[in-house]
Amino acid sequence: MSTQPFFPASVYAARLDRASALAAEAGLDGIVVGPGPDLEYVVGVEGDTIERLTALILGPGTAATVVVPRMELAKVRSTAVGDLGLAVADWVDGEDPYELVAAALDTVSRVGVSDALPALHVVPLARRLGVDIELATPVLREGRMIKDADEVAELRRAGAAIDAVHRRVHEWLRTGRTEREVAADIADAIVAEGHRTVEFVIVGSGPNGADPHHEVSDRVIQDGDVVVVDIGGAVPSGYNSDSTRTYVVGSPAPDAAERIGVLVRAQQAAVDAVRPGATAHDVDAAARSVLAEAGLADAFLHRTGHGIGVSVHEEPYIAPGNDLVLREGMAFSIEPGIYFAGQWGARIEDIVVVTADGCERLNVAPHGLTAVG
Repeated sequence: MSTQPFFPASVYAARLDRASALAAEAGLDGIVVGPGPDLEYVVGVEGDTIERLTALILGPGTAATVVVPRMELAKVRSTAVGDLGLAVADWVDGEDPYELVAAALDTVSRVGVSDALPALHVVPLARRLGVDIELATPVLREGRMIKDADEVAELRRAGAAIDAVHRRVHEWLRTGRTEREVAADIADAIVAEGHRTVEFVIVGSGPNGADPHHEVSDRVIQDGDVVVVDIGGAVPSGYNSDSTRTYVVGSPAPDAAERIGVLVRAQQAAVDAVRPGATAHDVDAAARSVLAEAGLADAFLHRTGHGIGVSVHEEPYIAPGNDLVLREGMAFSIEPGIYFAGQWGARIEDIVVVTADGCERLNVAPHGLTAVG
């Protein structure tokens, strides 16, 4: 778990108040937030769920309380939990932490839980409270979807850091090296260029690039390979980068160069479609229509984008049929791709932030097919 809150206590206090107000609007008597992106966002407590329950309990008319194993107490108090003077109910093995949650909530009929809280805790919690548990995602996502100026600044920092790595890919990507060797060098550079963690490195060469979620393998890179490089990490604040560029080792086949040129136009069309009042579907459709006009609709296998912040993937999702209306401060990826099984794939990805009259693009490394080696 983190031992130092990144933002001032006033930021976390405002997030707590917002979450409580949204819970009231949703008709929830309380929400239980376990370790994961939501807990990190609301009070700056980082870490993963373990078999011992750690949770923030809050809601309308409920004093925010953190239930935590005593062995983790010092770490939790060193975060915004301590700065804000929140009530802490600690427990030791042999005691029932769900009783502490029930005491913090008192009498309830509707309780929501964060989507990262596992069944290991949800089932006994529901049994103890005697109510049906529901997801608090509609409440918690609302705060995380709209980034404030400080959050945008951190995403901007992350975008610049990952752009710096893409500008160095030519140092490592060449004929005769394996994807795994290239990925190891990229991972080192992600940290060297300003990230605290490496969240993922995808190096998909030749036919491996046709798998959107290929990671790395021992395949040896060959002359003429089209290579997808999708990379990201978290900067010290916990906010993430995520950017994809497509490279070619040597010279590309003419049809590959032409199709990737279409992909560049599709990605730009989606960026141009971002503005307050547009829907997530509108942005997705802008990219999809360019590819369809070129006969490449069937090669686009996934949504156009996903939100980003303290989690690499979060709301909003830029996907067909999502009628969510975009608002200023939303941040998400624009990443159409084309994939040809057994041959090659390509993807181009930037993070954008919705502004008053359009969007700010946080990744500016060259977008076209980049020759290396």
